[in-house]
Amino acid sequence: MDVFEAILSRRSIRKYLDKPIEKEKLDRVLEAGRQAPSAANTQPWKIVLVTDETTRRELAKAASHQNFVGEAPAVIVGCAVKTDKVMSCGQTAYPIDVAICMTTMSLAAAGEGLGTCWIGAFDEEKVKKVLGIPEAVRVVELMPVGYPAESPAPRARKPMEEFVVMEQWQ
Repeated sequence: MDVFEAILSRRSIRKYLDKPIEKEKLDRVLEAGRQAPSAANTQPWKIVLVTDETTRRELAKAASHQNFVGEAPAVIVGCAVKTDKVMSCGQTAYPIDVAICMTTMSLAAAGEGLGTCWIGAFDEEKVKKVLGIPEAVRVVELMPVGYPAESPAPRARKPMEEFVVMEQWQ
């Protein structure tokens, strides 16, 4: 699958098959994240890959009891270990950098026939406790990964003319 096809076919998956993910596929997804760009190439992320069922179920509880988080065969937890970098434009870099890394992995997962879902609704302190993450580290996202057991229809998108303006804000 080419990149554009992965972009168009990616959906937020909340139902997963009870099927393990091949190590080679998970490795390619993680490698995609490792190759993601970041501000000044700081690569401020650390990824926690969770495959243990008990731990995944604890993460689901920390994620507002979204049970599908624990039902996926893997959960990728995107963390920021460097949180003090501010880009010259004034934006804090780590949430953007980790989001780029996680998006890259999400698209790579789609290319491997896997489904993912962005999870931003979680109790960060509970996730840190479950995974032994240090206080200074920020948890930015949880992303369950697995073979989809559903095929959601595409969601509506704004027309291009509402999304893009040429040369000047209009």
